[in-house]
Amino acid sequence: MHSVEDGGRPAWWWFAGKPLARHFFSAGLVAWGLFGSTLVGAQEAAAPAALVFGQSAALTGPASELGLGMRQGLLAAFEEANRNGGVHGRRLSLVTLDDAYEPEAAITNTRTLIEEVQALALIGAVGTPTSGAAQPVAAEAGVPYIAPFTGAEFLREADIRPNVVNVRASYFQETAEIVARLTADLGLTRIGIFYQDDSYGRAGLQGLRLALQAHNLPLVAEADYPRNTESVKVPLLDLRRFQPEAVVIIGAYQPAAALIRWARRLGFNPCFVNISFVGSSALARELGPDGEGVYITQVVPFPADDSVSVVARYQEALTTLAPQAEFGFVSLEGYLAGRLLIEGVRRVGAEVSPARLLEALRQASAVDLGGFELGYGAGDNQGSDRVYLTRIDANGEVRPVARMVGR
Repeated sequence: MHSVEDGGRPAWWWFAGKPLARHFFSAGLVAWGLFGSTLVGAQEAAAPAALVFGQSAALTGPASELGLGMRQGLLAAFEEANRNGGVHGRRLSLVTLDDAYEPEAAITNTRTLIEEVQALALIGAVGTPTSGAAQPVAAEAGVPYIAPFTGAEFLREADIRPNVVNVRASYFQETAEIVARLTADLGLTRIGIFYQDDSYGRAGLQGLRLALQAHNLPLVAEADYPRNTESVKVPLLDLRRFQPEAVVIIGAYQPAAALIRWARRLGFNPCFVNISFVGSSALARELGPDGEGVYITQVVPFPADDSVSVVARYQEALTTLAPQAEFGFVSLEGYLAGRLLIEGVRRVGAEVSPARLLEALRQASAVDLGGFELGYGAGDNQGSDRVYLTRIDANGEVRPVARMVGR
């Protein structure tokens, strides 16, 4: 499903028989080349048009594993539905554009998806700064903005941003859980932060400050780094100077891993805790042996736990789509987002429009995807409030844990 070179051009160069710009990644059963068919029979040609959805996400750059993971999960959900005849007889298609985690590109992509691709909804965007830039564009066009991969609080202002439908818990909820666990499980009170210097990092910073205030604790140290860089050495020295017992990281996996690796080498070993956006599998791989004892909060169930019905379905769908793919939190979140969208289309009926789809989702008071429940209503555009805890073990594997323990 990735851009494999063939005859000098990537496999995704052709979409429905027409050349696309090189930053397009197309998916779904209308993307002919991806499924090995170049001819459409008369019966197929007469079938109802596919329902096309758009995604602007990082497919290149430091956050690329997040964009690729969300895309893969969405595709797994879409193909699962398509194998069963689609929704109301209509197949689902996804068109993904690369924004490299840059807001300006996200704006351009969003306009392209709405005006040229004519996507019914945007789904699976990755990041706070990109969503902050793109969501107003979608709102102005009356297009739903579904399941962005960010816990930023401004996207949870349901009355101000009525086209947004979130799946995951917020960063405020993740940071509240982090402080609760650090204090209750480990008895730590000196907590610092390392954050990305943009709207994403500042959202986490605000959430951590609020969580600490609730426990009558100060933020003892803070340091930041520029987005899409690994400039961590000076911030690390700033943090070490204040000797925090724990450091909460609000960043991407590459700078987060760089900070932790350098800290280990300097003998600076606070309890490191990341929020879900970091990308757990990528972080564990980047850290290698330095990852032992690093915590990550999660907003979806453990992707290897097939005792949860929706996780078992996700595993089957992902394996069918990409037999060599590894199960992971990001692709599971993409799959859950896809399943929510499919449920919305099912509730709308055969005549799908952006407005009707948005109304169906925003009024979905109870959606059980199979052990992962979502609910929406007046003033509430966030489906789940669940926060889970995981830890990287001595083998570099991310494992679910019930509480924090010493390193």
